[in-house]
Amino acid sequence: MKNIYPPAKLGILGGGQLGSMFTLAAKTMGYQVVVLDPDVAAPAARFADVHLCAPFDNQAELFQLAQCSAVTTEFENVSAQAMLDLAKQTQVSPSGASVAIAQNRILEKSWIRRAGLETVPYREINGVQDIDAHLLPYLPGILKTATLGYDGKGQTRISALEELREAFSRVNHVPCVLEKLVDLRAEVSVIVCRSGDGQVAAYDPAENHHGNGILAYSIVPARLPETLLVQAKQIALKLADALDYVGVLAVEMFVVGDDGRLLVNEIAPRPHNSGHHTIDACAASQFQQQVRLMCGLPPADTRLLSACCMANILGDLWRADGSEPDWSAVLEHPRAHLHLYGKAEPRPGRKMGHFTVLADTADEAYQTARELHRRLQAK
Repeated sequence: MKNIYPPAKLGILGGGQLGSMFTLAAKTMGYQVVVLDPDVAAPAARFADVHLCAPFDNQAELFQLAQCSAVTTEFENVSAQAMLDLAKQTQVSPSGASVAIAQNRILEKSWIRRAGLETVPYREINGVQDIDAHLLPYLPGILKTATLGYDGKGQTRISALEELREAFSRVNHVPCVLEKLVDLRAEVSVIVCRSGDGQVAAYDPAENHHGNGILAYSIVPARLPETLLVQAKQIALKLADALDYVGVLAVEMFVVGDDGRLLVNEIAPRPHNSGHHTIDACAASQFQQQVRLMCGLPPADTRLLSACCMANILGDLWRADGSEPDWSAVLEHPRAHLHLYGKAEPRPGRKMGHFTVLADTADEAYQTARELHRRLQAK
């Protein structure tokens, strides 16, 4: 990869909140940004130099994006083939091959295991003929569609074969995986930064708490044994190397059983919700890293400067008349940092923003974030 410097033009597929935060980071660093997104009100469009308002497979607009010095993506559900085609004309990271793996749980789990890492016990389900007694050892379990599942979407808890048949029918018999329920003790994620020449850096693991399948809080440093956190970093770096990955990669893991065994859950080929704390609490944010790595530059410093907790703000907090929550509780707190994404339509479960609380300890940050969140709910 060649080094690319400002004021070069960078392109990104997707203009949601991740694209918006990428655009802000790139503009701050002196780059120009072109965003391709079909939404006329895409959050990133407010900051980009150019908004190509068209579907992600629009050939004319993809040609325009290919004129950029480098191209990246804000999410995995874009055309991996389009990224491979773009790579014939400009510098693209992550690769279309990496995105294709992350798009499909079956491919993803296969790659994780090929890297010598453990996953939750699972079986593939490609048709009704696959649902028989050999799946009983994987029950109770969770049925997940192989593609297009995130934030708990496309997932159903299963306890019997008949339930499995019914759930498989509800998703129209698309390929799925059945994951055995495990003795889950905690969830962690590691954000890895890897350059084209193999230089790597990783942020401290985040301890993640979910509600209804959606990330609610990320606490850093994670309140888990140091040996486990070191191992989590090693696992994430090993997987990035196995994929020959270039860019920012999030690796989510389960902590299982009394012995605290780490199982890889899934990967995201982009900055991640659990890495948003890096904007306020680290030497360089995950979005600055995304810019640097797509431009052929080495990873920046990943040091944690303060214990912190990131809290998601969902559309559930908006009133029935559409009016916004009272932000005073967060804005008046001296160690809380509010980030709203500029989305016009709040919906239950939709990520509308987040805030990050800095504190002297992880426990203090978490308790403060929970209290501020309760105050937002009460307004």
